[in-house]
Amino acid sequence: MPSLNNRRKETALRLTPFLKWAGGKRWFVKNYSHLLPETFNRYIEPFLGAGSVFFYLEPKRAIIGDTNPDLIAAYKGIKNDWRYLQQLLRTHQRKHSDLHYYEVRESIPDDPIERAARLIYLNRTCFNGIYRVNLNGEFNVPRGSKNDVLLADDDFEAAARILRRAHIRNADFEELIDLAEEGDLVFADPPYTVRHNINGFVKYNEKLFSWNDQERLAKALARAKARGVKVVATNADHNSVRELYEENGFHLLEVSRFSSISAKSSSRKRFDELVILTNPKGGRKLT
Repeated sequence: MPSLNNRRKETALRLTPFLKWAGGKRWFVKNYSHLLPETFNRYIEPFLGAGSVFFYLEPKRAIIGDTNPDLIAAYKGIKNDWRYLQQLLRTHQRKHSDLHYYEVRESIPDDPIERAARLIYLNRTCFNGIYRVNLNGEFNVPRGSKNDVLLADDDFEAAARILRRAHIRNADFEELIDLAEEGDLVFADPPYTVRHNINGFVKYNEKLFSWNDQERLAKALARAKARGVKVVATNADHNSVRELYEENGFHLLEVSRFSSISAKSSSRKRFDELVILTNPKGGRKLT
């Protein structure tokens, strides 16, 4: 029987996240999966995004969520009726054009599966896979250069099977983290706000993720740690972020990733980030 790590590697190769999302953690799964605990009870992820770590771990029980209602609709759509969703994507593929793209972008379907297919279609054909909304919460990214709506590595059936073991919530991160109990694993990948950036916040969906939210997150994770929850979090490699977690006894590791979310290839580069852990399993502890 293959080891847990080998099974995870096989899964990572077999099941690719169906979305491309800014700040996605495919790089983390590929290079730093050894930092994830081997055993845990429930898996809880409050900033779901593309769900790279969730799909990699294939948890038996999970609570996954995000404040983005369109994103949550996509996950629920696959969970509830992946066959119909795939059929809708085939229709989008057949109709794909400038006219169809902008008609879909302006539409808000009432049917939940159609709403799920809309997000996946737009995510795969918009400019650089960016999710961006205007002040009214309306998706406003122009059409990009990619025309493939259905991909060779799509496996919505497998994704649905894993998602059926999860409760999917459209909720604030603090609400989800506060559900974690002793032995659970929380993986938190928030927007990378730092105390001294220009405005003190970054855009997160149609809302602002402020430095106060970063402080609120650190406190929620510290409470979880005190309850015996296993915490793995990623964040900006910045002194202001380090201070939030060092004072609560977390272990901080420096890692690097390559950023591919940029309009010009010349501006895509490596960034240093922090991995925040209750129990370090590798890497260099900061001093």
